[in-house]
Amino acid sequence: MDKKSLRKKVLEKRSKLSKEDIIQYSKTIAEKLYEMDYYINAKRIMSFISFKDEIHTHDIIKKSLNRGKSIVVPITIPETREMKVSELLDFSELEIGFYDILTPKKEFIRFVDPNTIDLILVPGVVFAEDGYRVGYGGGYYDRFLSNLDNEVMKIGLAFDLQIVDKVPTESFDIPVDIIITEKRIIDCSKK
Repeated sequence: MDKKSLRKKVLEKRSKLSKEDIIQYSKTIAEKLYEMDYYINAKRIMSFISFKDEIHTHDIIKKSLNRGKSIVVPITIPETREMKVSELLDFSELEIGFYDILTPKKEFIRFVDPNTIDLILVPGVVFAEDGYRVGYGGGYYDRFLSNLDNEVMKIGLAFDLQIVDKVPTESFDIPVDIIITEKRIIDCSKK
């Protein structure tokens, strides 16, 4: 199945999750994340800001800020199709931006060097057990990740229904190292 059809099929399945399930599964996934050494030892974490029926990351961001973690969030620049990261000091610094996703208000944009990130929470529509993913089609994350050191831990957060055996890959695709769902933790390096 090509990326476009796979994306459509999984988005359709995900859209059928109830609000209650999304909240419950997101909590379960967050708890698993908080127990991981990668999270515990990370000083600076990059997190996507969830929207619609994605796994909710708002609480992960707020809790991490409360725990003294430095949180950086993505800012997409559609004209150049690049992604930069900005440090977030408080959740109230966000407003609705491109694609109806929360993004830092202009006065709170604090660009930071991506090479100072210890852990990246990666979104996706479909994840394969080997860590490759199908995103929303913009290629922002693959371009961003390709410029980082391979040692930076990349964790995909997804509902179990978003996991498949294989996804179509291209030479520029960058896999995640671990995927956390409400049912399991997948170590992609072992696949």
